[in-house]
Amino acid sequence: MAEPTPTPQVTTPAGVSRVDMANAIRALTMDAVQAANSGHPGAPMGMADMAVALWGSHLKHNPGNPKWFDRDRFVLSNGHGSMLLYSVLHLTGYKLPIKELKNFRQLHSKTPGHPEVDVTPGVETTTGPLGQGITNAVGMALAEKLLAQEFNREGFQVVDHHTYAFLGDGCMMEGISHEAAALAGAWKLGKLIALYDDNGISIDGQVSPWFIDNTALRFVAYGWNVLGPINGQDSELVAQTIARAKECTDKPTLIICKTAIGAGSPNRAGTSKAHGEPLGAEEIGLTREAIGWPHAPFVIPKNIAAAWDAKAAGSAAEKAWNDTFAKYKTAHPALAKELTRRMKGELPKNFAQVAVDTAVAAHTKMETVASRKASQLALESFTAALPEMLGGSADLTGSNLTNTKSTPALRVDDQGVPNGGRHINYGVREFGMAAIMNGVALHGGYIPYGGTFMTFSDYSRNAIRMAALMKLRVVHVFTHDSIGLGEDGPTHQSIEHAASLRLIPNLDVWRPGDTAETAVAWAVALQNKTKPTALLLSRQNISYAPKASLGDISKGAYVLAEPTEVGLKKKAQAVIIATGSEVQLALKAQELLATRKIAVRVVSMPSNTTFDQQDVAYKTAVLPKGLPRIAVEMGVTDGWWKYGCAAVVGIDTFGESAPAPVLFKHFGFTPENVADTVEAVLRK
Repeated sequence: MAEPTPTPQVTTPAGVSRVDMANAIRALTMDAVQAANSGHPGAPMGMADMAVALWGSHLKHNPGNPKWFDRDRFVLSNGHGSMLLYSVLHLTGYKLPIKELKNFRQLHSKTPGHPEVDVTPGVETTTGPLGQGITNAVGMALAEKLLAQEFNREGFQVVDHHTYAFLGDGCMMEGISHEAAALAGAWKLGKLIALYDDNGISIDGQVSPWFIDNTALRFVAYGWNVLGPINGQDSELVAQTIARAKECTDKPTLIICKTAIGAGSPNRAGTSKAHGEPLGAEEIGLTREAIGWPHAPFVIPKNIAAAWDAKAAGSAAEKAWNDTFAKYKTAHPALAKELTRRMKGELPKNFAQVAVDTAVAAHTKMETVASRKASQLALESFTAALPEMLGGSADLTGSNLTNTKSTPALRVDDQGVPNGGRHINYGVREFGMAAIMNGVALHGGYIPYGGTFMTFSDYSRNAIRMAALMKLRVVHVFTHDSIGLGEDGPTHQSIEHAASLRLIPNLDVWRPGDTAETAVAWAVALQNKTKPTALLLSRQNISYAPKASLGDISKGAYVLAEPTEVGLKKKAQAVIIATGSEVQLALKAQELLATRKIAVRVVSMPSNTTFDQQDVAYKTAVLPKGLPRIAVEMGVTDGWWKYGCAAVVGIDTFGESAPAPVLFKHFGFTPENVADTVEAVLRK
């Protein structure tokens, strides 16, 4: 691929050429990758002029306060090019000293191999899995649009910022980019501007044999404003094109920037060799000579550093906004207070009481409903109390029951104005939904939740993992959680999914067994600011399980029924542990065993992940030492052996297509089989 013409020698007000500013990125990139002997120099070197255009002429940010609310958001979707972002953050004045660039990809540095939010100041999201960054950006732009409609008033544009993203061929090839781009067009996200690094190279070489999309027409079809292709290494042209993009307020914009990967390197530019390996000392020397950069490794001349420095401009921009917001607080005190609360991620002061009232109401009514319906009942209360809850479903609203009276469907008119709805029809786009929710949570101001069938958690799994890695408050509503969904058969019946989700670090997984447990699960999820939550909910009805109190449900497991509750005065001889709809099986098995003079304790464990975090004393009180333990769950058995179970009534095959009652009997999920299993354990 021929290298695009270099940018003209346009100078900044400080008298430094844009070429020199871009070459500072190239130099820092090749030096850091060489020092680490690991990394991806090609993309940062190719996109350096694009970064000069955006960060030097358009991006509204304050290095002195990376979390300033009304800053523009920047997402590096092709996160392997992390040295581009680290270089710019260092150069513009963030707390990222040169020693951190020298420690690129080293243990506990602030410059990990791919950008990580809350590790490096100025990084807005963790990127690396391609396609998810641009999808996060869609979520950020959506949050900005909805908050602006809710809080802006005449003369007070207190929510007014753009979301920018750089992305490459890999992001374009990943299917999630199709899901995200289509939704961005449908929502008319006019403040989303994506710059596509169209260099035509990936790890395997020229992409033309396997990537033949007409990208421009593809995005036009999505309802985007498409500009270019332009020379992405003419930073003045890129800056002018971004200005044109900002004039389009009713469509997201894609700017197609033709670049050469590894630009500046005499022998690597335009080749896959530049993609994912150091240039080598010899090639770095030749590159320094070719770009006119005689400086030692990691040295930035003072005049170039001064041209990049954005601290004063950033501070002034934030001060201007603070002055506007102070006047807004006087004119609209209630709105200002509410916006401040929500951007801090704080729940209303009365939320604890709302949570208690919701659980108590469920406990009092003792309804027999599917836990998916129990979820909707809890949501009616919580969405009314929390205007920041932003729901949705991947084309399964009537099955997931994620909508409430307080959350009408979100719609956008022809001018791009939202209708104030808080329930999103994501369409059949589970992965896109999950990653967009991550972007919404990262932006702040909303608590996103979204629903689909539990078996389709496989589609969204990597975005769920990213939410856990980033410690985001996102709630996944997974219904139809077992063979209990019946006739749809093994393609739709979850078997391994609960166990699989429980393996993700920092993800809370709840499988509640009745309305009260479901209400508590929702309350815990909403209060947890540093973890995503997965709620696993049934299609079939579940009887309410009478309980003495609600206090210990939030600990993930609790003693639901002792032998005395079925007429036996003797101490428990065994413990049955159950989750979700199988709690009813455990209770019926307890009754059946009582007729055999066998005393058992029933423990409901709606959240293994939460129970595992309790102290030893509590865990021992619930699961006493010396008592045989038998677990009951309609899923794979592997995850239960860690509790020292003597037996597990589970299912280690795929399901079958038949009515649910037939399947329960076929796979042994009957009170008789559970009771027989307990008795067999005690006979050993």
